[in-house]
Amino acid sequence: MTANSTSNTISPARPSARPPARPGTGAWRQWLLLAAGALVLIDLYLIFQYAPTERVMGVVQRLFYFHVPVILTSFLSFVLAAVASLVHLARRSRAWDSVAYASTEVGVVFFTTAILTGAVWARPVWGVWWVWDANGTLTFALWLIFIGCLMTRAYAPDAERGGRWAAVVAVIGAATVPFLYMAADWWSGLHPERVTGPGAQGSLEREMLITLLFSFAAFIVLFVALVAERAALRRDEDAVEELRRAAA
Repeated sequence: MTANSTSNTISPARPSARPPARPGTGAWRQWLLLAAGALVLIDLYLIFQYAPTERVMGVVQRLFYFHVPVILTSFLSFVLAAVASLVHLARRSRAWDSVAYASTEVGVVFFTTAILTGAVWARPVWGVWWVWDANGTLTFALWLIFIGCLMTRAYAPDAERGGRWAAVVAVIGAATVPFLYMAADWWSGLHPERVTGPGAQGSLEREMLITLLFSFAAFIVLFVALVAERAALRRDEDAVEELRRAAA
């Protein structure tokens, strides 16, 4: 009597995937996005209904409540990118590298918005879109540095070296931030004197100050929400890339 034996074959090992995310893992990011959206809507009401119209510049001055919070938030994003990059270099942590990448990407969007709102504000008030004084030159240089930070990652031979090289660029960019912040005080130019923050010379009416501070808080929450979403997406992209390499 012959027995039918079942042959055991060894199947090739499959690449290990990340464990599935726990239910509700990204729920806090969704709530944060909703909170940011609600704060932005309230901010729009304060800007266009609550804050008084400035006597000299008129309605165009309301861009101030976008321009100042956005540029300050972009400064924070560049500093966060540098800090996260340094932690990544010290610990070889991909999670921190994802934060650095996300903060740089969102920061470039915010900084570009600040440049555009500044130009639109300057044209009717001072008659020019842009001036190559110290403030304008440093602004353009910082924008190029962080565009270069993203390009360094995009064109590096691999993600590991791209993260290391981009970290160096991010630190250089963050070191430029204090010079740009103080440019209007240290060097003469078109940019008006600062009315808020350390070393500010001017002042704001109560309603204007409340609107500005609320605007800053709203854009900070929006920035955190966007960075959290982009960092999570970056981690997913890394996981997919690892699976692709393992399956090749």
